[in-house]
Amino acid sequence: MLWKLSLTGIKSRFKDYLILFSGLTFASAIFYMFMSIATNSTFLKGALVIAFKTTQFVFGFGIALLAIITFVYIVYANSFLLSMRQKDYGMYMMLGARTGKIGTLIFLETLIVGFLATILGVLIGVGLTQVVSQLLINQLGLQIHKFVGFYLPAFIWTIIFFAALFLLAALWNRHKLVKSNVINLLHEDQKPVKLRYNKVWKFIEAVLGIGLLGIGYWAMAKYQVLLTNSITIGFFTITIGSYFVFDSLFTTIINILRNNTKFEYKKLHSFTLGQLKFRLTDYTRILSVVSLLFALALGAITVGLNFNNMADQALESSYYDVVLYKKTPQVEHDLKKISVKSTKTFNYKLIEDNKAKNPQTIYVSKDEIAKKNLKYQNFYVNKKGQQAYSTKTINVKELQKGSSARTEMMKYQLTQLTPYPGAGVKIVSQKQYDQLRSENKSVELLMVNNFRRNFANIEKLQKAAVTGSLNDDNPVLNSTKAMNYRFVSSMASGFEFMGFFLGLAFLAMLASTLMFKVLSGANSDKPRYKMLWKIGTRQSLLKASIAKEIGVLFALPAVLGIIDVLFGLQFFKSLLKNPYDKIWIPFTIFLVLYLIYYLITVKLYEGIVLKDNK
Repeated sequence: MLWKLSLTGIKSRFKDYLILFSGLTFASAIFYMFMSIATNSTFLKGALVIAFKTTQFVFGFGIALLAIITFVYIVYANSFLLSMRQKDYGMYMMLGARTGKIGTLIFLETLIVGFLATILGVLIGVGLTQVVSQLLINQLGLQIHKFVGFYLPAFIWTIIFFAALFLLAALWNRHKLVKSNVINLLHEDQKPVKLRYNKVWKFIEAVLGIGLLGIGYWAMAKYQVLLTNSITIGFFTITIGSYFVFDSLFTTIINILRNNTKFEYKKLHSFTLGQLKFRLTDYTRILSVVSLLFALALGAITVGLNFNNMADQALESSYYDVVLYKKTPQVEHDLKKISVKSTKTFNYKLIEDNKAKNPQTIYVSKDEIAKKNLKYQNFYVNKKGQQAYSTKTINVKELQKGSSARTEMMKYQLTQLTPYPGAGVKIVSQKQYDQLRSENKSVELLMVNNFRRNFANIEKLQKAAVTGSLNDDNPVLNSTKAMNYRFVSSMASGFEFMGFFLGLAFLAMLASTLMFKVLSGANSDKPRYKMLWKIGTRQSLLKASIAKEIGVLFALPAVLGIIDVLFGLQFFKSLLKNPYDKIWIPFTIFLVLYLIYYLITVKLYEGIVLKDNK
């Protein structure tokens, strides 16, 4: 009988359960996708080891972030689930149902909803993994065939993680229900909320909130000095500052508007401002959490999409596109597939002495340095704190200065043009060079047309020119431009996908959380809207008031979250050349999706509070 009543109750609140269910499903789908890509060893087969390991690390990091945010989300979702059903459970207890039976019922309901959402999420996650993995494989240039989105270990870990979360949630729901009496369950939504407003304390809170936010934003901008401490300082100051701002500043603004009689008595502004004052007092914590999640979500998408620009920095780090250490038939064959812009030959001799401190020494003649005009990319940090490169020329005068930093850098760059990166360097006259009893060695330095477009062929050629085959087990290969570009592009692609899907997951969770909070109080608001309708208020004015009220609740954390992102992007200047590049793209995507959640919330809220108005 209890199960029949329970199913009837769920059916009557199907729309609310659908929101909860969809949010949980999306969270488990993203979690499974991240887990599958980060742990699936199939990526290693036929792939570059460096690309696989980098992608694996990036998505592993995403799993940790998603797990934390999912935990916070389920706490709020669970609270929403309990608030929807507690009045029904109070009715059952009043009709004679035992507390133990009701406790078992809520326990099983929570587990069943969580289990069904997780299973459906994993099924969606399998399809999502198939699509995303193929995009990653194509973007990273991996040779992986017959990759399947279903991966049993990822499936098991996803089920275990969400089962543990929902088990804890079910135990908490049962404990809270058993400890509550019937009167509290029946009239929980009718309890008055005491509004306390101390002008002095609110002023102090407002000053502290703005001050702490300022310190957090300053810490993000001073990453060069504070290093990783800027993250720690920013996290605590921005979190506490956001709470103080919501608890004081916005409430103060509403009070100022209420004191403006011309504004307050226009349409339903008085009612709307009263509702908002109550909401902000009750919603301080959740609005603070939502603003932080908003900043994390928008920041993840913005930074993720901008990480692709790191590939451009990888191209700037090396001057010569290809270094041919040897000419084999395979090299000659691959060379024909590349559009070469210019070629330069660099000659040197290698002297080996196992008894010396440095067993290998590269000898280069002064004439060779003067004639070939060899160049390299010099790394430096500009005035804005960003990583940058400038083109320098290796010259004899600088090489003969002794042990200056620039001299050592030029010698290092010369070794990077040879297969002996750890060797010493000596600059001698042409006569001394000719007298050396060693075979003359040479490498060809190539500049090509459109490195990105020809990358697949360039990478193949570079491998063959280093190892004599198409494998990548030679450490010299890792210092070439092709391998640097491969490493950075694999990491950038991983962060790009991770940022995008993490951002979507965060968005779904934060918007659903705020939606749950608004809808959970809809039943207690229903009598107020009913009274306004009975005294003659037009339905259009009631709908406009609802849209404004919920709009403010959605807009406040969004505005603060956007400000957090704009200042927080300062921290990524150490990694990205311009973290603000094309910022309108992620902002537009994010705000459109956020607007959709807002419109859905307004419609559902109207359906509850205006349901009986005829």
